[in-house]
Amino acid sequence: MEAMMLSASFSSFIKNCNQSLNRPLLRPLSPSFVLKHTKSRNFVSSNNIFRSISICSGKRNLCIVSRAKMEDETQPSSFEGGESFFRDVLANMEMTYLKRNPTAKAILELVRSFNNNQIYYDHFAFRTFGVNGYGIDSLAKFFLDFGYTQREELRFPAKKLRALWFSPPTELPVDSNDGGGVNGPLPRVFISELLVDQMSPQAQEIIRKYAEMHGCGYKYAALASALGSLAWEKPLYSEFQQLARESEYAAWTLVNGYALNHLTISTHRLKSHLRSIRSLNQFIEENGFRLNSEGGLLKVSPDGLLLQSSTVADSVTFQFSHGVTETVPCSYIEFAERLVLPQYKTLPEEEVKEFHRRDGFEVGNADKIFESTSKDQLARRTA
Repeated sequence: MEAMMLSASFSSFIKNCNQSLNRPLLRPLSPSFVLKHTKSRNFVSSNNIFRSISICSGKRNLCIVSRAKMEDETQPSSFEGGESFFRDVLANMEMTYLKRNPTAKAILELVRSFNNNQIYYDHFAFRTFGVNGYGIDSLAKFFLDFGYTQREELRFPAKKLRALWFSPPTELPVDSNDGGGVNGPLPRVFISELLVDQMSPQAQEIIRKYAEMHGCGYKYAALASALGSLAWEKPLYSEFQQLARESEYAAWTLVNGYALNHLTISTHRLKSHLRSIRSLNQFIEENGFRLNSEGGLLKVSPDGLLLQSSTVADSVTFQFSHGVTETVPCSYIEFAERLVLPQYKTLPEEEVKEFHRRDGFEVGNADKIFESTSKDQLARRTA
């Protein structure tokens, strides 16, 4: 019943948006699609799917404004209407993530309590299957439509992964009382994909089986992430085990789908003593949380300007098909400190902006951060 109501309300919303904007913006969901997917995974109640959606307000939406800005840098940056909708989607991705990951929720609350209830996010990260349209592009389209820009590619040959990161639209003026989070500066986005064609025939067969069950599921990647719902049917536990033996990334994605893999606190934007990532790491451990130790607690880029760390992932009870219930790895929280670039070292601290700092990502750091969901790191959590 809830799925039917969700499908009807969301489809009605899309129809109204299309009429308001005099052009098709989104395709309606079919009731059968929502019903099938709500059977496969519990998801967040539709009571608060999108908090105060305003894309139908008739104001210019985010993607139109950002593209206009790229064409004419003299245009004013006005993101009203579309920005509200976009932030609502991010908020529901965040809400679903926090409901499933008590460690992340507890740490965010703890750090907020030391930082005047304000935290800014460095980036959101997602995992995907690079097959049949379910890879990076399935999620990237949503962010690109709302003004994000594709940046560098990163390759992880040993893990059979590739990733792209995306920078947000020109930074908006931020109200110092906005509370940060999804209401603060828009985060970067990091999307990785498993290179399925490089996997064993057996692993490929499992992944393609679920990707092909609902050929159009990838079109609703952002919605699946916001709902916390799989875009395919619940897998067999034996298939999860088989994938885990070959790729823990593949096994994680099979049972978590498009769920937010992690969000990252921007430590240098903190106002308390915790703005140093080393101080924050110590603070996190003193409060009883385990940090990912792969490659050392602190991951440092070769240029020394990007410092990252992360917790060990939480675990969650997952009901596989045929009634089998087992514990599987869920998500984690990351911390990133971006130091000032050498050419801006002489700037007074109060004048330093985000663009004065080290941007982008680093393969060596990210490779170790991926291990936050590994069996070895999860074993440390219970040690």
